[in-house]
Amino acid sequence: MLRVMTWNLWWRFGPWQARQAAIAAVLAEQSADLIGLQEVWVEEGGVSQAVRLGERLGMHVAHGELRFRHGLAFTNAVLSRWPFEWQDSVVLPDAHGAASHRQAVLARVASPFGPVLFVTTHLDWAFDGSATRQAQVAALCQLVATHRPDPTEGFPVVLTGDLNAVPHSEEIRLLTGAAPVPVAGLAFTDSWEVAGGGEAGHTWNGVNPYLADASYPNRRLDYILVSWPRPKPLGSVSSVRLAGMDPIDAVMASDHYAVVAELRTEHPTDLRS
Repeated sequence: MLRVMTWNLWWRFGPWQARQAAIAAVLAEQSADLIGLQEVWVEEGGVSQAVRLGERLGMHVAHGELRFRHGLAFTNAVLSRWPFEWQDSVVLPDAHGAASHRQAVLARVASPFGPVLFVTTHLDWAFDGSATRQAQVAALCQLVATHRPDPTEGFPVVLTGDLNAVPHSEEIRLLTGAAPVPVAGLAFTDSWEVAGGGEAGHTWNGVNPYLADASYPNRRLDYILVSWPRPKPLGSVSSVRLAGMDPIDAVMASDHYAVVAELRTEHPTDLRS
């Protein structure tokens, strides 16, 4: 199995210093092979939150583009149990096609069962920002189509992130094929729809004390998606769950809950042997 995780770490908001140990503890407990992180902080000329976590977990680290303001960056990152063959960071557009402040990190990972293209992103946050998120989803699909392996043979692409969109939104429908897909021959399976057991799976949940005054309702905003077509059962979702839901030493790790999924790694040829 391939264990994949995605988590928005809430940058340096709230009691950010106290939260670091809780974040590290949750990541260690889940022991994922590939992790997509959003709202990662980096100090200019200094410490990177993702590098600190990677060193603690013994994982390789890929950052998104670092844009510093007042000495700090707000970015995405990938942690991997295995080395990277290639990595890149791409700026996503806004609704008018101009560069936005959102980006995607792409990493091709040298896993034991072949190269895996792993992508993490953080789409525009605004409640009324669906048009921008749809443009960003279309750009993501073009990126995946450009870099994915042969969909009849290679491991499917794993797309993770805080998409700031609910499952019935047009942007998620574009990804999952419920609406006309941006790139012909490319759609994604939502892991929670496959293995969530009918639970809501809210990753933004008012039970979290950091959201006591939030204006948004409870929502599922964070996703692990697997590209289609793919050679069954390679990449099929075996299980999915939330993590980071409980305080550690009286500290909640983030305002978002994490999502963790197990993906099958058997290639069809393995089943015939």
